[in-house]
Amino acid sequence: MPWCLYNSMASNKEVKNTETINIALDETKSTVKKTTDEAVKEIPRFTKAVNEYQQETIQATKDIADNFLDSQKEVIHSMQSLWVPYIENVQNSYSSYWGSPQRVTENYARAVSNVTDSTIVATRLANNVLFATMDDWKNSIQHARDNAKEFSRLSTNVANTFENAARDNLRDFSTREVQTHSGRQ
Repeated sequence: MPWCLYNSMASNKEVKNTETINIALDETKSTVKKTTDEAVKEIPRFTKAVNEYQQETIQATKDIADNFLDSQKEVIHSMQSLWVPYIENVQNSYSSYWGSPQRVTENYARAVSNVTDSTIVATRLANNVLFATMDDWKNSIQHARDNAKEFSRLSTNVANTFENAARDNLRDFSTREVQTHSGRQ
């Protein structure tokens, strides 16, 4: 009889413990949901920030190139107005086309254009790397999610195996205990 009372008390305590654990885990699950919902709400802000970053980078590259080209245009015009008559006289004397101010200006303009194009390409490449990294991160998160599910499933199976083994052992122990007490009386 005392053994039955002990089993009943243990069973009630187990139910209360299970309820307490379930409440704690449900609260944690609720907190996780709240946190992830808040993070999802932030996505438009992050998307906007990345978009603004790209637009600002492209616009800054354009502005830098425009300002540089405008200043170089002024420098070239100033230098040409001062030196062209002298250089043309020398050029006419030696007849060398490659050293003409017009040819130098054209080459310089091409070089500046190439630098500008290279800067735009570098920005595009940086953005491509950013997006590739984001795709890789997304894949990593998916793998982590899948692995977490598998680990959870594995943990549940191990816990169930231990629970079943413990119950079997307890049942066997209880049966032997009852038989031992029955044999003594």
